Amino acid sequence: MTPSDIWRGPALDRDQRDLRDMLDAFAAAHDPVLTDSPEQVAGLVTALAALGVWTLGTAEETGGGGADRATTALVFERLGRAWPALGWAAAQAHAAVDVLGADERFAELVTGLHAGTAAVAVVDAAAAQVRLTWADGALSGTVARVDVAAEEPHLVLLGDAGHAVLLPPATLTPKPLRRTGFGGAMTRSLNVDAHPGEYHDLDGVDTAAARRRLRLAAAAVAAGIAGAAADAAAEYAAGREQFGAALTALPTVRQALLGQAARAAVSTAAAFGAEDEVAVLGALREACESAIDIAASALQVHGGYGYLTEYGAERRLRDAISLRAATDPGGASAAAARAMTGLPPTPTAIRKDAS
Repeated sequence: MTPSDIWRGPALDRDQRDLRDMLDAFAAAHDPVLTDSPEQVAGLVTALAALGVWTLGTAEETGGGGADRATTALVFERLGRAWPALGWAAAQAHAAVDVLGADERFAELVTGLHAGTAAVAVVDAAAAQVRLTWADGALSGTVARVDVAAEEPHLVLLGDAGHAVLLPPATLTPKPLRRTGFGGAMTRSLNVDAHPGEYHDLDGVDTAAARRRLRLAAAAVAAGIAGAAADAAAEYAAGREQFGAALTALPTVRQALLGQAARAAVSTAAAFGAEDEVAVLGALREACESAIDIAASALQVHGGYGYLTEYGAERRLRDAISLRAATDPGGASAAAARAMTGLPPTPTAIRKDAS
């Protein structure tokens, strides 16, 4: 059975089924293992952009596809199955277009985002990995981690009260970082040294919507990892014989497979349907934790073969761990808890009154 044959997410209309099948065919025609080769990554990104899916869910008036939330979540989920790092990079491209698309100053950059030839890392300025200071109009410090499938991205820092900052690559010094998985992410730390006139203040930005966009997209990517791991384990167990019968003849294996499939389905439904901030956060946390648990259980179903790279089970587990690190659900939880209890957002170094 193909992944499309065992879809366990919300009901899809005909156009969405066609999109799912197209993305599955595209993934099947390309190498499932990504490295940080700029040529390999750029080739896939521009090909996905040529298909119209890289920024499919951004507004038509800013050059995007104008797709609804469920259709956009479907793109992230399918990319999560194939190349989770690209799913997360596409999520950041969507958020960047949301933030920059209406500002004529950034028309060229937005065009590059749609074409897959430009990249913007979008980061919550209150996140633990952001260690910046603002003095005399200069912004300096480090962003400990970005995963945007590009060597030298722009950087958008999401502040509070509708304020954000765009930093061009010339103000950023990237340094490659080691990671557990997430092939193709080109994970970097960024040293920031931006003086007045070298960065852009962005006012009137819906930073809350950008954060929701990122969290729901990450949940969908995680659901894709979980679904792919569960499906691969079920396929392996059905075809692998032990003691004269398929592994699925063992009740413990059947229960493990059911548990994997059920949790993957719950994660997918949450990523497609969450609305308010708490539900969105719940979707992100559950999807990231489920992806790790399901991938680990799926690896166990494979037995010793699960540790061989040719089966992909170990890669999905590593990707799930790296996705959680990249998307920081713990930090998002702290911010949501403050908001839910009426406390102001955690102050950030990019507030205009911080100098």
